[in-house]
Amino acid sequence: QVQLVESGGGLVQTGGSLRLSCAASGSIFSINAMGWYRQAPGEQRDMVATITSDGSANYADSVKGRFTISGDNAKNTVYLQMNSLKPEDTAVYYCAADLKTKDITWGQGTQVTVSS
Repeated sequence: QVQLVESGGGLVQTGGSLRLSCAASGSIFSINAMGWYRQAPGEQRDMVATITSDGSANYADSVKGRFTISGDNAKNTVYLQMNSLKPEDTAVYYCAADLKTKDITWGQGTQVTVSS
């Protein structure tokens, strides 16, 4: 099993920055890729950014050029650096691990609120 713990959410003004962290523990060897997803009230959960074990990153069009996903293998941690934040980035952000068993493990989520 894999456990994920997110941190780093909060309240920020438009144009500000935040960095989210996701620490993984447990069966780390079973992880294929990790990613960040977000869900606004009344909306579906959408992919924000993903990163594979070889470091290949993928981004939603809405965050390209503003968000950067990165990983620190030594710390088993994935980061999401969010710059130039907009009110429409407000959501609960979830870390996810895509496992070799085809299962997905989710973190508990962290709230990001961008004020206008």
